[in-house]
Amino acid sequence: MSSGTSASPDEGTHREALEGALLKELTPPDSLADRLGAVMREAVAAVERTARSLHFPPVRVLVAGSAARGTYLPGNFDIDLFVLFPPEVHREDLVEMGLRLGAAVLTNPQKKYAEHPYLRGTFGEFPCEVVPGYAVSDGAHPMTAVDRTPFHQEYLLQQHTLETRGQVRLLKQFLKGIRVYGAEVATEGFSGYLTELLVLRAGSFGKVLSEASRWTVPMRLAPAGSEPAAETTAALVLADPVDPHRNVAAAVSSRNLALFILASREYLLYPTRDFFFPNLPPSFSREEAREMLTRRGSTVAALRFPVPGLVPDVLVPQLRRSERSLSSRLAEGGFGVLGTSSAVKDDQAVILVECREATIGPVRVHEGPPIGVGNTHAFLERWGKIPVIAGPYVSEDGRLMVEVEEEDRGLIERVRRLLPHLAMGRDLRPVIEKEGQVVLLEEVFDDPPVAGALRGLWRKGLPWVQGSSRRAEVEEQRPETEP
Repeated sequence: MSSGTSASPDEGTHREALEGALLKELTPPDSLADRLGAVMREAVAAVERTARSLHFPPVRVLVAGSAARGTYLPGNFDIDLFVLFPPEVHREDLVEMGLRLGAAVLTNPQKKYAEHPYLRGTFGEFPCEVVPGYAVSDGAHPMTAVDRTPFHQEYLLQQHTLETRGQVRLLKQFLKGIRVYGAEVATEGFSGYLTELLVLRAGSFGKVLSEASRWTVPMRLAPAGSEPAAETTAALVLADPVDPHRNVAAAVSSRNLALFILASREYLLYPTRDFFFPNLPPSFSREEAREMLTRRGSTVAALRFPVPGLVPDVLVPQLRRSERSLSSRLAEGGFGVLGTSSAVKDDQAVILVECREATIGPVRVHEGPPIGVGNTHAFLERWGKIPVIAGPYVSEDGRLMVEVEEEDRGLIERVRRLLPHLAMGRDLRPVIEKEGQVVLLEEVFDDPPVAGALRGLWRKGLPWVQGSSRRAEVEEQRPETEP
Protein backbone atom coordinates (compact mmCIF):
# COMPACT_ATOMS: atom_id res chain seq x y z
CA MET A 1 0.00 0.00 0.00
CA SER A 2 1.28 3.47 -0.82
CA SER A 3 2.24 5.77 2.03
CA GLY A 4 1.49 8.91 0.01
CA THR A 5 -1.70 10.95 0.08
CA SER A 6 -2.63 11.22 -3.58
CA ALA A 7 -5.82 9.57 -4.75
CA SER A 8 -6.91 8.15 -8.06
CA PRO A 9 -9.37 10.14 -10.24
CA ASP A 10 -12.20 7.83 -9.21
CA GLU A 11 -11.28 8.26 -5.56
CA GLY A 12 -11.19 12.03 -6.01
CA THR A 13 -14.69 11.95 -7.48
CA HIS A 14 -15.87 9.84 -4.57
CA ARG A 15 -14.36 12.26 -2.08
CA GLU A 16 -15.95 15.28 -3.76
CA ALA A 17 -19.35 13.59 -3.67
CA LEU A 18 -18.87 12.59 -0.03
CA GLU A 19 -17.87 16.06 1.08
CA GLY A 20 -20.67 17.64 -0.93
CA ALA A 21 -23.24 15.42 0.75
CA LEU A 22 -21.73 16.06 4.17
CA LEU A 23 -21.70 19.80 3.59
CA LYS A 24 -25.44 19.76 2.91
CA GLU A 25 -26.01 17.63 6.00
CA LEU A 26 -23.91 19.90 8.23
CA THR A 27 -25.34 23.21 7.00
CA PRO A 28 -28.07 24.46 9.35
CA PRO A 29 -31.42 25.15 7.66
CA ASP A 30 -32.36 28.78 7.10
CA SER A 31 -35.20 28.42 9.58
CA LEU A 32 -32.76 27.53 12.36
CA ALA A 33 -30.41 30.37 11.44
CA ASP A 34 -33.32 32.84 11.50
CA ARG A 35 -34.56 31.64 14.90
CA LEU A 36 -31.06 31.68 16.32
CA GLY A 37 -30.43 35.21 15.07
CA ALA A 38 -33.65 36.47 16.65
CA VAL A 39 -32.89 34.81 19.99
CA MET A 40 -29.35 36.20 20.05
CA ARG A 41 -30.67 39.73 19.54
CA GLU A 42 -33.23 39.21 22.30
CA ALA A 43 -30.54 37.88 24.65
CA VAL A 44 -28.28 40.89 24.10
CA ALA A 45 -31.18 43.28 24.71
CA ALA A 46 -32.22 41.40 27.87
CA VAL A 47 -28.72 41.62 29.40
CA GLU A 48 -28.46 45.30 28.53
CA ARG A 49 -31.86 46.06 30.11
CA THR A 50 -30.99 44.10 33.23
CA ALA A 51 -27.63 45.85 33.60
CA ARG A 52 -29.34 49.25 33.42
CA SER A 53 -32.05 48.23 35.90
CA LEU A 54 -29.38 47.08 38.38
CA HIS A 55 -27.42 50.33 37.87
CA PHE A 56 -24.29 48.50 36.82
CA PRO A 57 -21.45 50.36 35.08
CA PRO A 58 -21.83 50.68 31.30
CA VAL A 59 -21.35 47.30 29.68
CA ARG A 60 -20.77 46.06 26.18
CA VAL A 61 -22.74 42.93 25.41
CA LEU A 62 -21.96 40.81 22.37
CA VAL A 63 -22.58 37.34 21.09
CA ALA A 64 -19.39 35.60 19.99
CA GLY A 65 -18.39 32.06 19.13
CA SER A 66 -19.58 29.80 16.35
CA ALA A 67 -23.26 30.73 16.76
CA ALA A 68 -22.48 34.36 16.00
CA ARG A 69 -20.15 33.52 13.11
CA GLY A 70 -22.34 30.90 11.45
CA THR A 71 -19.71 28.17 11.82
CA TYR A 72 -21.67 25.98 14.24
CA LEU A 73 -22.79 22.43 13.64
CA PRO A 74 -26.55 21.79 13.75
CA GLY A 75 -27.63 20.66 17.18
CA ASN A 76 -24.25 21.37 18.73
CA PHE A 77 -23.78 24.99 19.74
CA ASP A 78 -24.27 27.52 22.53
CA ILE A 79 -25.15 31.18 22.49
CA ASP A 80 -22.03 32.70 24.07
CA LEU A 81 -22.96 36.05 25.62
CA PHE A 82 -19.97 38.11 26.71
CA VAL A 83 -20.60 40.98 29.09
CA LEU A 84 -17.64 43.36 29.07
CA PHE A 85 -17.15 45.83 31.92
CA PRO A 86 -14.85 48.88 32.16
CA PRO A 87 -11.26 47.98 33.11
CA GLU A 88 -11.46 49.91 36.38
CA VAL A 89 -14.04 47.48 37.78
CA HIS A 90 -12.47 45.18 40.40
CA ARG A 91 -12.26 41.49 39.51
CA GLU A 92 -14.48 40.42 42.41
CA ASP A 93 -17.15 42.94 41.41
CA LEU A 94 -16.93 41.86 37.76
CA VAL A 95 -17.57 38.23 38.71
CA GLU A 96 -20.44 39.12 41.05
CA MET A 97 -22.15 41.36 38.50
CA GLY A 98 -21.68 38.79 35.74
CA LEU A 99 -23.30 36.09 37.86
CA ARG A 100 -26.22 38.38 38.77
CA LEU A 101 -26.84 39.19 35.12
CA GLY A 102 -26.71 35.54 34.14
CA ALA A 103 -29.07 34.55 36.92
CA ALA A 104 -31.54 37.24 35.84
CA VAL A 105 -31.76 36.34 32.14
CA LEU A 106 -31.11 32.58 32.00
CA THR A 107 -33.46 29.72 32.69
CA ASN A 108 -32.06 27.01 35.00
CA PRO A 109 -28.67 28.71 35.41
CA GLN A 110 -25.75 26.61 36.63
CA LYS A 111 -22.40 27.92 37.79
CA LYS A 112 -19.42 26.86 35.69
CA TYR A 113 -15.74 27.66 36.05
CA ALA A 114 -13.03 28.80 33.69
CA GLU A 115 -10.61 31.58 34.65
CA HIS A 116 -13.48 32.84 36.79
CA PRO A 117 -17.05 31.67 37.42
CA TYR A 118 -19.82 32.17 34.87
CA LEU A 119 -23.35 30.87 34.33
CA ARG A 120 -24.73 28.39 31.83
CA GLY A 121 -28.44 27.84 31.21
CA THR A 122 -30.94 28.48 28.44
CA PHE A 123 -32.34 31.57 26.79
CA GLY A 124 -35.40 30.98 24.70
CA GLU A 125 -34.95 27.57 23.13
CA PHE A 126 -31.16 27.52 23.00
CA PRO A 127 -28.31 26.75 25.44
CA CYS A 128 -26.70 29.99 26.54
CA GLU A 129 -23.70 31.12 28.58
CA VAL A 130 -23.22 34.51 30.20
CA VAL A 131 -19.51 35.23 30.70
CA PRO A 132 -18.12 38.46 32.22
CA GLY A 133 -14.92 40.11 31.05
CA TYR A 134 -13.25 43.46 30.48
CA ALA A 135 -13.63 45.86 27.55
CA VAL A 136 -9.94 46.34 26.75
CA SER A 137 -8.58 48.33 23.83
CA ASP A 138 -5.96 45.82 22.68
CA GLY A 139 -6.43 42.07 22.29
CA ALA A 140 -2.71 41.55 22.88
CA HIS A 141 -3.03 42.95 26.42
CA PRO A 142 -6.07 41.27 27.98
CA MET A 143 -6.89 41.46 31.68
CA THR A 144 -8.60 38.06 31.49
CA ALA A 145 -8.61 35.38 28.80
CA VAL A 146 -12.18 36.37 27.90
CA ASP A 147 -11.07 39.85 26.85
CA ARG A 148 -9.62 38.66 23.54
CA THR A 149 -13.01 37.36 22.43
CA PRO A 150 -14.29 40.54 20.71
CA PHE A 151 -11.05 40.79 18.76
CA HIS A 152 -11.25 37.12 17.74
CA GLN A 153 -14.82 37.70 16.64
CA GLU A 154 -13.99 40.77 14.58
CA TYR A 155 -10.99 39.12 12.93
CA LEU A 156 -12.87 35.98 11.91
CA LEU A 157 -15.93 37.86 10.64
CA GLN A 158 -13.67 39.93 8.41
CA GLN A 159 -11.94 36.84 7.02
CA HIS A 160 -14.85 34.41 6.55
CA THR A 161 -16.90 33.84 3.43
CA LEU A 162 -19.94 31.63 2.95
CA GLU A 163 -17.64 28.98 1.48
CA THR A 164 -15.09 29.02 4.31
CA ARG A 165 -17.88 28.68 6.89
CA GLY A 166 -18.90 25.42 5.24
CA GLN A 167 -15.30 24.23 5.17
CA VAL A 168 -15.02 24.94 8.90
CA ARG A 169 -18.05 22.74 9.52
CA LEU A 170 -16.43 19.89 7.60
CA LEU A 171 -13.21 20.19 9.60
CA LYS A 172 -15.06 20.45 12.91
CA GLN A 173 -17.05 17.29 12.20
CA PHE A 174 -13.88 15.51 11.04
CA LEU A 175 -12.13 16.43 14.30
CA LYS A 176 -15.19 15.36 16.30
CA GLY A 177 -15.29 12.07 14.39
CA ILE A 178 -11.67 11.22 15.21
CA ARG A 179 -12.31 12.44 18.78
CA VAL A 180 -9.82 15.30 18.97
CA TYR A 181 -12.20 18.28 18.93
CA GLY A 182 -12.25 20.48 22.00
CA ALA A 183 -9.57 22.32 23.96
CA GLU A 184 -10.83 21.16 27.36
CA VAL A 185 -8.33 19.50 29.67
CA ALA A 186 -10.20 16.22 29.32
CA THR A 187 -9.81 16.29 25.50
CA GLU A 188 -6.55 18.19 24.81
CA GLY A 189 -7.66 18.77 21.27
CA PHE A 190 -8.44 21.45 18.68
CA SER A 191 -10.55 24.41 19.79
CA GLY A 192 -13.22 25.90 17.57
CA TYR A 193 -11.11 29.04 17.12
CA LEU A 194 -8.06 27.01 16.08
CA THR A 195 -10.22 25.03 13.65
CA GLU A 196 -11.42 28.20 11.96
CA LEU A 197 -7.90 29.63 11.76
CA LEU A 198 -6.61 26.45 10.11
CA VAL A 199 -9.28 26.65 7.41
CA LEU A 200 -8.67 30.36 6.79
CA ARG A 201 -4.93 29.75 6.67
CA ALA A 202 -5.12 26.87 4.16
CA GLY A 203 -8.23 27.89 2.26
CA SER A 204 -10.37 24.76 2.55
CA PHE A 205 -10.99 21.57 4.50
CA GLY A 206 -9.13 19.50 1.92
CA LYS A 207 -6.12 21.80 1.93
CA VAL A 208 -5.91 21.65 5.73
CA LEU A 209 -5.79 17.85 5.55
CA SER A 210 -3.31 17.92 2.70
CA GLU A 211 -0.97 20.12 4.73
CA ALA A 212 -1.52 18.12 7.91
CA SER A 213 -0.67 14.87 6.14
CA ARG A 214 2.90 16.19 5.83
CA TRP A 215 3.22 17.46 9.41
CA THR A 216 5.40 15.92 12.10
CA VAL A 217 5.23 16.03 15.89
CA PRO A 218 5.99 18.65 17.16
CA MET A 219 4.83 21.10 14.47
CA ARG A 220 5.46 24.83 14.16
CA LEU A 221 3.13 26.59 11.75
CA ALA A 222 4.51 30.07 12.30
CA PRO A 223 7.58 31.27 10.34
CA ALA A 224 10.85 30.67 12.16
CA GLY A 225 11.44 33.26 14.85
CA SER A 226 7.85 34.51 14.90
CA GLU A 227 6.18 31.81 16.99
CA PRO A 228 5.19 32.55 20.59
CA ALA A 229 8.44 32.45 22.55
CA ALA A 230 6.97 30.74 25.58
CA GLU A 231 5.69 27.75 23.62
CA THR A 232 8.90 25.76 23.29
CA THR A 233 7.43 22.41 24.36
CA ALA A 234 3.96 22.54 22.79
CA ALA A 235 3.08 19.84 20.26
CA LEU A 236 1.52 22.36 17.86
CA VAL A 237 2.21 26.08 17.61
CA LEU A 238 0.15 28.65 15.72
CA ALA A 239 0.33 32.28 16.78
CA ASP A 240 -2.94 34.04 17.56
CA PRO A 241 -3.41 36.78 14.93
CA VAL A 242 -4.98 38.92 17.67
CA ASP A 243 -2.17 38.30 20.19
CA PRO A 244 1.05 37.06 18.50
CA HIS A 245 2.53 36.10 21.88
CA ARG A 246 -0.20 33.51 22.45
CA ASN A 247 -0.20 29.99 21.03
CA VAL A 248 -3.72 29.19 19.79
CA ALA A 249 -2.88 25.46 19.74
CA ALA A 250 -1.42 25.18 23.25
CA ALA A 251 -4.10 22.69 24.32
CA VAL A 252 -3.32 20.13 21.60
CA SER A 253 -1.47 17.09 22.97
CA SER A 254 1.20 15.19 21.07
CA ARG A 255 -1.10 12.16 20.88
CA ASN A 256 -3.98 14.11 19.39
CA LEU A 257 -1.76 15.93 16.93
CA ALA A 258 -0.34 12.57 15.79
CA LEU A 259 -3.85 11.16 15.50
CA PHE A 260 -4.93 14.10 13.34
CA ILE A 261 -1.90 13.70 11.08
CA LEU A 262 -2.62 10.00 10.66
CA ALA A 263 -6.33 10.57 10.06
CA SER A 264 -5.55 13.21 7.43
CA ARG A 265 -3.28 10.83 5.54
CA GLU A 266 -5.73 7.96 5.74
CA TYR A 267 -8.74 10.03 4.73
CA LEU A 268 -7.01 11.38 1.64
CA LEU A 269 -6.29 7.77 0.64
CA TYR A 270 -9.58 6.23 1.78
CA PRO A 271 -12.26 8.93 2.07
CA THR A 272 -15.22 7.51 4.00
CA ARG A 273 -18.06 8.82 6.13
CA ASP A 274 -16.56 6.90 9.07
CA PHE A 275 -14.04 9.69 9.63
CA PHE A 276 -16.91 12.10 10.33
CA PHE A 277 -19.43 9.77 11.94
CA PRO A 278 -17.55 6.70 13.23
CA ASN A 279 -19.40 3.53 14.05
CA LEU A 280 -18.08 3.31 17.60
CA PRO A 281 -18.70 0.05 19.47
CA PRO A 282 -21.09 0.03 22.42
CA SER A 283 -20.15 -0.26 26.06
CA PHE A 284 -19.20 -3.64 27.45
CA SER A 285 -21.91 -5.72 29.02
CA ARG A 286 -21.04 -7.63 32.16
CA GLU A 287 -20.84 -10.86 30.15
CA GLU A 288 -18.58 -9.27 27.53
CA ALA A 289 -16.28 -7.93 30.23
CA ARG A 290 -15.98 -11.38 31.79
CA GLU A 291 -15.23 -12.88 28.38
CA MET A 292 -12.56 -10.26 27.77
CA LEU A 293 -10.91 -10.98 31.11
CA THR A 294 -10.87 -14.69 30.30
CA ARG A 295 -9.53 -14.09 26.81
CA ARG A 296 -6.79 -11.75 28.01
CA GLY A 297 -5.96 -13.83 31.07
CA SER A 298 -5.52 -10.65 33.07
CA THR A 299 -6.74 -9.07 36.30
CA VAL A 300 -8.21 -5.59 36.56
CA ALA A 301 -8.06 -3.67 39.83
CA ALA A 302 -10.46 -0.77 40.31
CA LEU A 303 -9.84 2.24 42.55
CA ARG A 304 -13.14 4.06 43.06
CA PHE A 305 -13.82 7.24 45.01
CA PRO A 306 -16.22 10.22 45.08
CA VAL A 307 -15.28 13.56 43.50
CA PRO A 308 -18.02 16.04 44.51
CA GLY A 309 -17.47 19.66 43.61
CA LEU A 310 -14.29 19.23 41.58
CA VAL A 311 -14.52 20.92 38.18
CA PRO A 312 -12.98 19.09 35.17
CA ASP A 313 -10.06 21.48 34.75
CA VAL A 314 -9.00 20.67 38.33
CA LEU A 315 -10.04 17.03 38.45
CA VAL A 316 -8.80 15.61 35.15
CA PRO A 317 -5.08 16.49 35.47
CA GLN A 318 -4.98 15.09 39.01
CA LEU A 319 -6.87 11.98 37.97
CA ARG A 320 -4.45 11.30 35.13
CA ARG A 321 -1.49 11.97 37.40
CA SER A 322 -2.82 9.44 39.91
CA GLU A 323 -3.37 6.92 37.12
CA ARG A 324 0.18 7.32 35.82
CA SER A 325 1.67 7.08 39.30
CA LEU A 326 -0.24 3.89 40.11
CA SER A 327 0.73 2.30 36.81
CA SER A 328 4.40 3.18 37.29
CA ARG A 329 4.58 1.83 40.85
CA LEU A 330 2.86 -1.44 39.92
CA ALA A 331 5.14 -1.89 36.91
CA GLU A 332 8.18 -1.35 39.13
CA GLY A 333 6.77 -4.01 41.44
CA GLY A 334 6.65 -6.59 38.66
CA PHE A 335 2.89 -6.80 38.10
CA GLY A 336 3.13 -6.53 34.31
CA VAL A 337 0.84 -3.57 33.67
CA LEU A 338 -1.06 -3.95 30.39
CA GLY A 339 -2.94 -0.67 30.54
CA THR A 340 -4.78 1.87 32.65
CA SER A 341 -7.85 4.02 32.22
CA SER A 342 -9.92 6.45 34.26
CA ALA A 343 -13.33 8.07 34.01
CA VAL A 344 -15.73 10.30 35.92
CA LYS A 345 -19.52 10.28 35.99
CA ASP A 346 -22.17 11.43 38.45
CA ASP A 347 -19.57 12.73 40.96
CA GLN A 348 -17.90 9.29 41.01
CA ALA A 349 -14.45 8.48 39.66
CA VAL A 350 -12.70 5.22 38.90
CA ILE A 351 -9.16 4.26 37.93
CA LEU A 352 -8.73 0.86 36.29
CA VAL A 353 -5.38 -0.88 36.03
CA GLU A 354 -5.01 -4.14 34.11
CA CYS A 355 -2.12 -6.46 34.98
CA ARG A 356 -0.92 -9.74 33.55
CA GLU A 357 -0.46 -11.14 37.05
CA ALA A 358 -2.95 -11.23 39.91
CA THR A 359 -0.08 -12.20 42.19
CA ILE A 360 3.69 -12.05 41.89
CA GLY A 361 6.47 -14.33 43.13
CA PRO A 362 8.07 -14.14 46.58
CA VAL A 363 11.37 -12.61 45.40
CA ARG A 364 11.85 -9.03 44.22
CA VAL A 365 15.12 -7.73 42.79
CA HIS A 366 15.82 -4.23 44.10
CA GLU A 367 18.23 -2.10 42.10
CA GLY A 368 20.76 0.11 43.83
CA PRO A 369 23.07 2.83 42.53
CA PRO A 370 25.69 2.20 39.84
CA ILE A 371 29.21 1.85 41.23
CA GLY A 372 31.18 5.07 40.99
CA VAL A 373 28.14 7.26 40.38
CA GLY A 374 25.56 6.84 43.13
CA ASN A 375 25.82 6.79 46.92
CA THR A 376 26.90 3.18 47.31
CA HIS A 377 27.85 3.53 50.99
CA ALA A 378 24.33 4.64 51.98
CA PHE A 379 22.86 1.69 50.05
CA LEU A 380 25.15 -0.77 51.82
CA GLU A 381 24.41 0.81 55.19
CA ARG A 382 20.65 0.53 54.67
CA TRP A 383 20.56 -3.02 53.36
CA GLY A 384 23.05 -4.19 55.93
CA LYS A 385 20.34 -3.64 58.57
CA ILE A 386 17.38 -5.19 56.66
CA PRO A 387 16.92 -8.94 56.13
CA VAL A 388 17.41 -9.93 52.50
CA ILE A 389 17.23 -13.17 50.53
CA ALA A 390 20.45 -12.42 48.63
CA GLY A 391 22.97 -9.59 48.41
CA PRO A 392 24.03 -6.91 48.33
CA TYR A 393 25.94 -7.81 45.18
CA VAL A 394 27.19 -6.14 42.01
CA SER A 395 25.22 -6.86 38.83
CA GLU A 396 26.65 -7.49 35.37
CA ASP A 397 26.14 -3.82 34.46
CA GLY A 398 28.01 -2.59 37.55
CA ARG A 399 25.07 -1.74 39.79
CA LEU A 400 24.49 -2.72 43.43
CA MET A 401 21.54 -5.11 43.87
CA VAL A 402 19.68 -6.97 46.59
CA GLU A 403 16.99 -9.63 46.45
CA VAL A 404 14.26 -9.19 49.04
CA GLU A 405 11.15 -11.04 50.08
CA GLU A 406 8.13 -9.49 48.39
CA GLU A 407 5.33 -8.08 50.50
CA ASP A 408 1.72 -7.80 49.36
CA ARG A 409 2.06 -10.25 46.51
CA GLY A 410 -1.59 -9.84 45.49
CA LEU A 411 -2.58 -7.04 43.11
CA ILE A 412 -5.43 -5.67 45.23
CA GLU A 413 -3.33 -5.69 48.40
CA ARG A 414 -0.46 -3.97 46.60
CA VAL A 415 -2.67 -1.19 45.25
CA ARG A 416 -4.06 -0.56 48.73
CA ARG A 417 -0.57 -0.33 50.18
CA LEU A 418 0.59 2.03 47.44
CA LEU A 419 -2.21 4.60 47.86
CA PRO A 420 -0.44 6.77 50.48
CA HIS A 421 2.67 6.88 48.28
CA LEU A 422 1.12 7.86 44.94
CA ALA A 423 1.46 11.26 43.28
CA MET A 424 -2.20 12.27 43.29
CA GLY A 425 -2.66 16.00 43.56
CA ARG A 426 -3.80 17.96 46.59
CA ASP A 427 -7.54 17.66 45.92
CA LEU A 428 -7.67 13.92 45.28
CA ARG A 429 -5.34 12.71 48.02
CA PRO A 430 -7.62 13.36 51.03
CA VAL A 431 -10.64 11.96 49.16
CA ILE A 432 -8.86 8.78 48.06
CA GLU A 433 -7.17 8.18 51.41
CA LYS A 434 -10.47 8.64 53.27
CA GLU A 435 -13.06 7.14 50.91
CA GLY A 436 -11.17 5.30 48.17
CA GLN A 437 -11.93 1.60 47.71
CA VAL A 438 -9.73 -0.90 45.86
CA VAL A 439 -11.57 -3.93 44.52
CA LEU A 440 -11.68 -6.20 41.49
CA LEU A 441 -13.42 -4.94 38.37
CA GLU A 442 -16.22 -7.47 38.79
CA GLU A 443 -17.26 -5.83 42.07
CA VAL A 444 -17.82 -2.34 40.62
CA PHE A 445 -19.03 -3.13 37.13
CA ASP A 446 -22.31 -1.26 37.67
CA ASP A 447 -20.68 1.93 38.97
CA PRO A 448 -21.52 4.86 36.61
CA PRO A 449 -17.96 5.69 35.47
CA VAL A 450 -16.85 2.09 34.83
CA ALA A 451 -18.37 1.86 31.35
CA GLY A 452 -16.34 4.85 30.16
CA ALA A 453 -13.16 3.57 31.79
CA LEU A 454 -13.57 0.17 30.14
CA ARG A 455 -13.90 1.80 26.73
CA GLY A 456 -10.60 3.55 27.36
CA LEU A 457 -8.99 0.33 28.57
CA TRP A 458 -10.21 -2.18 25.97
CA ARG A 459 -11.69 -0.21 23.07
CA LYS A 460 -8.34 1.05 21.89
CA GLY A 461 -8.39 1.68 18.18
CA LEU A 462 -8.74 4.25 15.44
CA PRO A 463 -12.31 5.57 15.45
CA TRP A 464 -12.70 5.61 11.69
CA VAL A 465 -11.54 2.01 11.24
CA GLN A 466 -14.26 0.44 13.37
CA GLY A 467 -17.16 -0.52 11.15
CA SER A 468 -15.63 0.81 7.93
CA SER A 469 -16.09 -1.23 4.76
CA ARG A 470 -15.13 1.38 2.16
CA ARG A 471 -11.43 1.11 2.97
CA ALA A 472 -11.36 -2.62 2.22
CA GLU A 473 -13.06 -2.02 -1.13
CA VAL A 474 -10.57 0.69 -2.12
CA GLU A 475 -7.62 -1.39 -0.93
CA GLU A 476 -8.59 -4.28 -3.20
CA GLN A 477 -8.66 -1.98 -6.25
CA ARG A 478 -5.48 -0.04 -5.53
CA PRO A 479 -2.29 -1.34 -7.24
CA GLU A 480 0.68 -2.10 -5.05
CA THR A 481 3.33 0.62 -4.98
CA GLU A 482 6.61 1.06 -3.21
CA PRO A 483 6.18 2.18 0.42
